[in-house]
Amino acid sequence: PGRYRDSGMMGTADNDDPHCFWRADLDEAAGHLAEVILEIRPQVLVTYDDNGGYGHPDHIQAHRVAMRAVELAAGAGHRVAKVYWNRVPRTVAEAAFARLHEDLPGLPFEKAAALGDVPGVVDDRRVTAEIDGTAYATAKTAAMAAHATQVEVAPHGALCFALSNELAQPVFVTEYYELAAGEPGAARETDLFAGLGVPMEEAS
Repeated sequence: PGRYRDSGMMGTADNDDPHCFWRADLDEAAGHLAEVILEIRPQVLVTYDDNGGYGHPDHIQAHRVAMRAVELAAGAGHRVAKVYWNRVPRTVAEAAFARLHEDLPGLPFEKAAALGDVPGVVDDRRVTAEIDGTAYATAKTAAMAAHATQVEVAPHGALCFALSNELAQPVFVTEYYELAAGEPGAARETDLFAGLGVPMEEAS
């Protein structure tokens, strides 16, 4: 904890801080994560895409570090079977924004964000897995609301939020992913561990 500093948004002065995560040596930072991978020995790893979802320097670096750490861990004796990137299917995002525009008169936000403000929106064909989190929607919005300085969540169960720009965005209760490395367990997975079977440690 405290090893790296927040890098700020792209193009800000925080990017130049030699201690910010954006400027961390890739192999050094990935080495720290590889140590965790070798200790925990996960079958699956989830990270951002190569744009960090929406271009935040720390998220881009998190992607680079995660992917490099998987390589380092494999070289040291543990192969992560599957790597996923967070995604949102374009048609799902478009439908969510259509509903959001209809609901705006009853929400605490005056305007909606644009589709381009949603991290990881891609053509539907790139999405390989979806996890239905409807049962955990309340927990998800509560966790988001805990970041009170960054996020304002609409009250009374409305599934939308706004960042500091006060532009409403939908809360997605289904999580979507693209398999970036490994073999799929099904054409459209509903379990990120699909096809992996019982871990070797449990089998023994």
